[in-house]
Amino acid sequence: MKKLFMRLTVGVAFVAAAVLAHAGETLDRVMEKKAMVVATNSGWPPQSYLDDSNEMVGFDIDVSREIAKRLGVEVSFETPDWATLTGGRWQGRYDLGVGSVTPTKARAQVIDFVGIYYYSPYVYVVHKDSDAKSVTDLNGKVIGVETATTSEDFINRKLEIDAPGLPPIEYKLEPGEVRTFADSMLPFDDLRLGAGVRLDAVIAPEQTAMNAIKNGYPVKVLEGEYAFREPLVVIGEKVDPDWTAKVGGIVEEMKKDGTLGQLTTKWYGKDYSAD
Repeated sequence: MKKLFMRLTVGVAFVAAAVLAHAGETLDRVMEKKAMVVATNSGWPPQSYLDDSNEMVGFDIDVSREIAKRLGVEVSFETPDWATLTGGRWQGRYDLGVGSVTPTKARAQVIDFVGIYYYSPYVYVVHKDSDAKSVTDLNGKVIGVETATTSEDFINRKLEIDAPGLPPIEYKLEPGEVRTFADSMLPFDDLRLGAGVRLDAVIAPEQTAMNAIKNGYPVKVLEGEYAFREPLVVIGEKVDPDWTAKVGGIVEEMKKDGTLGQLTTKWYGKDYSAD
């Protein structure tokens, strides 16, 4: 019995030591290197994109730089595909994900939600010459969405946002056909060709729609017809609760001191940070 007890004690100590070795893994790595790697997008204006000088710019980039500044570290960016960014199991390749990610129940199984940093109303966008005045005018029509996003989940009536206090999702639209696109601007490229030429409408974040209009796309938003209001979160790998808590505290500070309100206004023209 004594030998068995000793083996059990040693085994428990070994497990505890292993757990402690992993506790703070990401936080320790970032603070030791004084550098942080952020996974984001490279072609999603105004959230994040390459400018004419081939430099990463945008709202998510500014948010990332501010988090790094408050941590006292440098920041660099990687641009994996969307499935990799939101799929977890980063194996230390990235320290944080700042890519306007929606917290869904499926994603909660594989990544940590560090904190909500702004909200995005999803809107119905039509060509400027479209006769559509309301969502019911789009029933039976061809709708474009970016693939593997909440707009695709919404149009397929499978959207499950994992955030407290949000009103239930209402599904009013019965599309005739849904067409999916590999990135956020491709459906707008089809829509700009004319009402009903390839698409009748696009469902997208209001920020993306307004940026398209700003850049000369002949489209308009159906007034007063939000599809849903989506919270967006900073994400982390499911390996380090200390890191999640540390960055989560910084995000909360940025919200309270008005920094996130200033950054959303800078990039989107209005404050999208308020809860």
